Amino acid sequence: MPFTTQLRDVRVNLANRRTERIARRRLSAELAAFQTPAERAELDFILGRHTQEETREIREILNQQDYERQRAGSGIGGYRG
Repeated sequence: MPFTTQLRDVRVNLANRRTERIARRRLSAELAAFQTPAERAELDFILGRHTQEETREIREILNQQDYERQRAGSGIGGYRG
């Protein structure tokens, strides 16, 4: 494979990864808005209509956000008991 083709492939790969990271950050920011127990219950209800594979990325983000909130000392909804 010629070097120029390899270089182009690397650039395309990097651009695709950058686009995916941006999309994941945007999705994460949108999901962060669901903080109260009622909002999360509604979101869980909606996610329950879809397969695990369809919602895998969303559930991973939500689990990470829950973990980060708990580490920061607050539960879902910002409750500090």
